[in-house]
Amino acid sequence: MQTIKQYVKDNEQRLLDELFALLRFPSVSADPKYKPEVLKTADYVAKKLVDAGAEKVEVCQTAGYPIVYGEKIIDASKPTVLVYGHYDVQPADPLELWKTPPFEPTIRDGKIYARGACDDKGQFYMHVKAFELMMQTNTLPCNIKFMIEGEEEVGSNNLGIFVKENKNRLKADVVLISDTSMISMENPSLETGLRGLSYLEVEVVGPNRDLHSGVYGGAVANPATILVKMIASLHDEDNHINIPGFYDKVINLKPEERAALNAAPYDEEEYKKDLDIAEVWGEKGYSTLERTGTRPTLEVNGIWGGYIGEGAKTVLPSKANAKISMRLVPNQTSEEITELFTKHFESIAPKSVKVTVTPHHGGEPVVTPTDSIAYKAAQKAIAESFGKEPIPTRGGGSIPIVALFEAELGIKTVLMGFGLDSDALHSPNEKYDIYNYYKGIETIPLFHKYFAELSESK
Repeated sequence: MQTIKQYVKDNEQRLLDELFALLRFPSVSADPKYKPEVLKTADYVAKKLVDAGAEKVEVCQTAGYPIVYGEKIIDASKPTVLVYGHYDVQPADPLELWKTPPFEPTIRDGKIYARGACDDKGQFYMHVKAFELMMQTNTLPCNIKFMIEGEEEVGSNNLGIFVKENKNRLKADVVLISDTSMISMENPSLETGLRGLSYLEVEVVGPNRDLHSGVYGGAVANPATILVKMIASLHDEDNHINIPGFYDKVINLKPEERAALNAAPYDEEEYKKDLDIAEVWGEKGYSTLERTGTRPTLEVNGIWGGYIGEGAKTVLPSKANAKISMRLVPNQTSEEITELFTKHFESIAPKSVKVTVTPHHGGEPVVTPTDSIAYKAAQKAIAESFGKEPIPTRGGGSIPIVALFEAELGIKTVLMGFGLDSDALHSPNEKYDIYNYYKGIETIPLFHKYFAELSESK
């Protein structure tokens, strides 16, 4: 551990400078205008893998953005870790809410502010630098493979094809991902599950053109009004989701499981203060920790229609739209939930409007085993690095490819993230603590060490 700490200390500024260079690329996969920058980001990642000591590094082309692959096989008889991450980021909008430019990383109070600082550039780059550390100190104990993609934020549409076509190249014993969070640096944790996702867009169309709200208002259905009424009806007074069949396959946690989950450190007053809200909100009968990790949800991610410019325009809009996401729990599937939503949403539309539901992307919920060699290696690594045993938690977000890896490669995943829920992922002023960045680089080599040792002793 002392060798690891010394290496990080001796290279602190360079490790930070390289991350800053990565963060300056506006690699927004959702917006085609950023395509040249996304491609440059892939090239940068490939170069840094080569610099760190990886072999067979390749920027693999797909129908979308490329996947960067690299490996270091020290002994075919030793276990292999497949590291996954993504170099694309969310759009930075709304830009006016950023205190400093989103693609010009800035340090404030020991934190790096930039789009992608935590999700996922800062986190996946820890693995590249941890690999460099092991190579430079001649301490790499097992084989390692890297697969860093550029479409995670838009559904990883081409990753499944790549995985199916490269099963032999990607053959490994475990997938290691840092795209999740810890409770805090004082209370380290390991996520043991993730929710799935169904993401779609709805459109409500009324008259064949925008109308004068005085001439036609009250006589013609307003699509914006109809849309918000339909959306409001999707939850009842207990914030239970009102879609027939939605909960049919949801497995309720046992009392002892709920008790264990709620034993994790949680300060509701601090939670409310951080978000500047007067009270928490959600499905009746469940705690905040349960609502965000073990219960399915339905949220409106965006809604628009009619005139939204400066000043006033008295218009009855021709159409209104919304983007909706549903987080899913084990036994629910994105395909079935998307179908249930579509059928229900179409059924509650009045005849005065036409409704279209367009699915975007989805992913399946996963639960990772806590009795595996890989999980135990992560436990030991965090316990040594932090001086405290990690607390098992359930993540509220989704990483659709975790289920894909299990289905196609037949291997489980360890979710060893170093971010915090307060890091403003997908929001203005996303951040990542410099301490967390260095701590990840220190901890990851310990995972490889213990994974190799436990694998060889089984």
